[in-house]
Amino acid sequence: MDPILLVALVVGIALIVVIVLKTRLDAFAGLLIASVVIGLIAGQSLPGIVGSIKTGFGNTLASIGIVIGLGVAIGKILEVSGAAHAIAVAFLRLAGRGREPWAMTSIGALISIPVFCDSGYVIMNPLARAIAKVKQYGYATLGIALAGGMVITHHFVPPTPGPLGVAGLLGVNVGSVILAGLAFTTFLIPVVTLYAKWIGPKVEPLVSEEIQQTVYGNVRAQRTAPARTGARSAGADTDLDSIDAGSPELTEHRPEGAPQHRVGAVVGLLPLVVPILLIVMNTVVTAIDMGAQGTAVAADYEPSGWAGPFVFIGDPVIALLIGLVLAVYLLLPRWTPRKTSHKWLGDAAADAGLILLITGAGGGLGQVLRDTGIGDSLAEAIGGLPLPSFLLPFLIASIVRVAQGSGTVSMITAASVTAPVMATIGLDPLVAVMACVAGAMVCSYFNDSYFWVVTRFLGLEGTAALKAHSGLTTVMWAASIPLLFLLSLVLGATG
Repeated sequence: MDPILLVALVVGIALIVVIVLKTRLDAFAGLLIASVVIGLIAGQSLPGIVGSIKTGFGNTLASIGIVIGLGVAIGKILEVSGAAHAIAVAFLRLAGRGREPWAMTSIGALISIPVFCDSGYVIMNPLARAIAKVKQYGYATLGIALAGGMVITHHFVPPTPGPLGVAGLLGVNVGSVILAGLAFTTFLIPVVTLYAKWIGPKVEPLVSEEIQQTVYGNVRAQRTAPARTGARSAGADTDLDSIDAGSPELTEHRPEGAPQHRVGAVVGLLPLVVPILLIVMNTVVTAIDMGAQGTAVAADYEPSGWAGPFVFIGDPVIALLIGLVLAVYLLLPRWTPRKTSHKWLGDAAADAGLILLITGAGGGLGQVLRDTGIGDSLAEAIGGLPLPSFLLPFLIASIVRVAQGSGTVSMITAASVTAPVMATIGLDPLVAVMACVAGAMVCSYFNDSYFWVVTRFLGLEGTAALKAHSGLTTVMWAASIPLLFLLSLVLGATG
């Protein structure tokens, strides 16, 4: 690899980390500045640098921007309507007594598909506390399981913004990412649950007295685990009907005399499940139609008459738009003021704004890497190494995550560097997506806001906090490596 191009790449990635950690600028500005510096070091002309950034930014947001905005909006309505809480209670009933940790991991994984981890954990944590209060033990285990479940789908399953942005940057069908992400989720849920059941009892005595008092009401009694039979009898008496599934935000806007609003779990799931099913249907129909037509390249595909309507409603933009309409009109009560619903959707747009800018800036960075020739040069260097090609995005995402803490920035940076070299190094685009998002899971610790949300709610500090959450995310990261090997082998055999 040309030493100048290597220096340009290393300086650019280091600059992103330094800007995020050491300056008042954010990741959006950092990605843009890094793009400019890389272009200058690599010898690109000044107008060429600006042109590459604009082209990459525009192309990326054209493919994924609307989808991210709609996905965040659906998550906001699920949050404020109380639907997320109702779904969680239904999952607990389905799991049955004694399986609460498994249920909490699954609840976290489901809720985190449309809702951001930080806010999702705040919404669902009272459920873990309510169960622990009845059982009089196990809050740490339940809280860790919930946190891990949310990390899984936050990284792997669209319409979570991170994998959506990576799919857009790498040009991968969103339906394929959903299917692969759900497969990874299925394998990682047991990893999270078993780790939570192992580490939970070890850190339970280290939960702060204030949190123990809040959860249990009797601090001294919680320093040791209850007898096995006592735990069973306490769990057997769990009264899920006593757990409030209402929404404080809706209650605040309820007119005098209006009935209290409650959302059933089945109705609450519709705005989430319907778009995912439509997107997956699109993927299946497209594959069948392409096979019937003998079309091998997706860019050359034109839907036939029978497939056209399915491809249309299964396009992520249309599918998530349907999901948003279902969320607003099925989950919110009729008495919800128009101004209030507009405010919530406006809040969702504000949440999506920075993600859109970061994703677009990542597209600009990727275009600069292409236009300067760094992508081709990097591909030649990696092609000569006796290592699996998916380790490039996986390790880049891991390094950036440890350095600056943001999973989204880590994913986007890894995807931006990987996009120009995928074809040359023989890396399947879907494997590349999964490698980017898996690598970004590693070791959530002090520089990650979610680390503080989880550990503060659990009342854990120091080594206990690191064992509970940093250890959990690192185990998940390690467990994803054999899954990436398996996926690459399967796609290599069928490709």
